[in-house]
Amino acid sequence: MKFNRFLFAILAFVLSLAPVAHAQFGSGIVYDPTQSAHALQQIEHETQELNNWTQHLLKEAQIYTTAEQTRTQIVTMYNLAYQMSTMPQNLEARYKTDWSQWSSLAAPPNAYGTSSALVNALNFGGLSQAQQGYNSAYVQTQSYPSGNYSSLDSRTQATVANQYATSELAQTTTTSTLATLGTIRTDAQAFATKLANLESDTFSTDPIQQTQNALLGKINSATLLQIHSQQDTNQLLMASIQQQLIAQKQQIDAQNRAINNSIYFQQNFPTAMQNVTSGVSDSIHSISLSTTGN
Repeated sequence: MKFNRFLFAILAFVLSLAPVAHAQFGSGIVYDPTQSAHALQQIEHETQELNNWTQHLLKEAQIYTTAEQTRTQIVTMYNLAYQMSTMPQNLEARYKTDWSQWSSLAAPPNAYGTSSALVNALNFGGLSQAQQGYNSAYVQTQSYPSGNYSSLDSRTQATVANQYATSELAQTTTTSTLATLGTIRTDAQAFATKLANLESDTFSTDPIQQTQNALLGKINSATLLQIHSQQDTNQLLMASIQQQLIAQKQQIDAQNRAINNSIYFQQNFPTAMQNVTSGVSDSIHSISLSTTGN
């Protein structure tokens, strides 16, 4: 429409020049500058409007191009999201597997009533249960008579005290290990259930389970389960190390006791042999070789 108006303005300018052409065949030349200036102004105005309309069309074309690019990008992103949300249908058949689980210990015949408390501690844990199981199934040390202990020499007293310390340390470590094993075995069933749920959600073909948030949630859950499992492993390793420390203590005690006995023997051997020699000599001298007994 603006282009038609522009043509109309040009046509008006041409018509304004018609009197000049007509005057060439008349009595004289007539020129109307007012009408010509008005026509020029009209042409200039229409030209400006045409330029504005051209700029508007260019902007509209740019908007359309941008909208088309945006649409293409959205379609591409949707196709990618749809592809990522599509799960293979055979993941469970290809990758699902069973794993070993902790099982409860079966109670033995318990002929003399010494094993049931220990089995109970291994199945359910708890320090009190572990202490009860230890007291019923392990040989208990008796208290050394105070009068007899005080009558011992210092070396023997030190040996007795060392042996009691080893026994008490072994009892503490053993009861702690029993409680740890029982607690882990008790929690194993709940832990296995959580793993089964995570595995089911991982292999599920339900789109809800395959969103980005669902995937992040499963990754966090798997990490926490792994941390808890590692914590149980660390506790078992710690209990094993404690048992090794007790065995090492017993070996060190035996070795140090042998060294101390060797030193004691070296220090007291001359005196002991002197006492033995003197005693034997006196005994020989006291023996009578006379047939009459005199």
